[in-house]
Amino acid sequence: MKLHTKIVLGLVLGAASGIAANTLAPGAAWVRWIGDNVAGPVGQVFLRMLLMTVIPLVFTSIALGVAGIGDIRKVGRVGIRTIVYFLLSTALSAAIGLVLVNLFQPGVGLAPEVREQLMTTYRSQAQGLQAAGTTHFGIDTFVNMVPRNPIQAAAGMDLLGVIFFSLVFGAALTLIPEEQARQLVRVLDAVGAVVVKIIDLAMTLAPYGVFGLIFFTTSRFGWGLLRQLGLYVAIVLVGLAIHGGVSLSLLVRLFGGLKPRVFWSRIRASIITAFSTSSSNATLPTNIAVAEEELKIPPKIAGFVLPLGSTMCMNGTALYEGVTVLFLAQVFGVSLDLGTQIVVLVLSVITAVGAAGVPGGSLPLLMVVLATVGVPPEGIAVILGVDRILDMCRTTVNVCGDLTAAVYVARAEGEWDPRVVNGAVKLAPAA
Repeated sequence: MKLHTKIVLGLVLGAASGIAANTLAPGAAWVRWIGDNVAGPVGQVFLRMLLMTVIPLVFTSIALGVAGIGDIRKVGRVGIRTIVYFLLSTALSAAIGLVLVNLFQPGVGLAPEVREQLMTTYRSQAQGLQAAGTTHFGIDTFVNMVPRNPIQAAAGMDLLGVIFFSLVFGAALTLIPEEQARQLVRVLDAVGAVVVKIIDLAMTLAPYGVFGLIFFTTSRFGWGLLRQLGLYVAIVLVGLAIHGGVSLSLLVRLFGGLKPRVFWSRIRASIITAFSTSSSNATLPTNIAVAEEELKIPPKIAGFVLPLGSTMCMNGTALYEGVTVLFLAQVFGVSLDLGTQIVVLVLSVITAVGAAGVPGGSLPLLMVVLATVGVPPEGIAVILGVDRILDMCRTTVNVCGDLTAAVYVARAEGEWDPRVVNGAVKLAPAA
């Protein structure tokens, strides 16, 4: 049985087991014990094995990518193309969400007693987010992208700081004598190869890790809360489906020249990993492997675009934030005119770029957007109960957006021909 088939099997069995446990024995002590002591730890070991490769992978991929591109002016052109694509695709995603939430107005129909019940249940969790999260976004965010200490940035999983240092390091490699640079490039190549082997080892745990992560979530999620917030959840999921199935398919066809059917069939491993881990950072190793092996993207392009995308290309997160802000505004009776909704769109794109690529990483910055447009930030407690399932879905769209960006940039730079992938009769094994 192929690895991606095993992962899908783990995903399905974990979800079915969790839902069955929640339905047949809601709140039972033994279900919680299994989640806390068996399923949760197994899932966390898998997640941590992926996360521990992120920093060395980002550093070696970006440094080698920039060094491979060579000319600093060309690096700048690739960077501009990448960031413009990120921003445009993210803005398109957020706009889809705002249109849907205005059409269906899910917050208008939420009963006040349900709102109070949810606020009571999740108030302490919301306050914890406000106290511990990064609830400020401004010019300091851009200043802090330049780390005082790159080792400290790596230890703190400050991915923006690591990316900036890696870009500068790779650029500097192109400016020193070629003999000196060649020796260091060999070392970075070897480190990259070792990291890939670690990822291979981690992926052997994937079916069990995915089972544990999904069981832990579904066994506590339950259908009751989903029913209360059903229309809100449905709008987020429909918006993500439209952006993923329609917008990204059109972008990959028009700008990348790749058949959508071929694209989606070849990135299965990335989709499954993103859905199960709810983390763009944890999916990055799989994403790079899929881009290089399945889509045949040159390593220097994949290694440059995808690490940036795991932090900056947040299509699904921007859509989710826009829908959530308008939904909570409707719940609390705050009227937002067209101008304010445009502000919400812009803030959703900007804060999505600043969100951490880990489970729930966008929630603290979402509270900033709520406060900016006059919605009580603690109102986020209303949606915390269903956030994890939505996090899994929006992370999947984020990761797919990263891959479409890599396809576009590789083709625009003349480094890749889509006909090589489109014309393939037999698919390569899933990464």
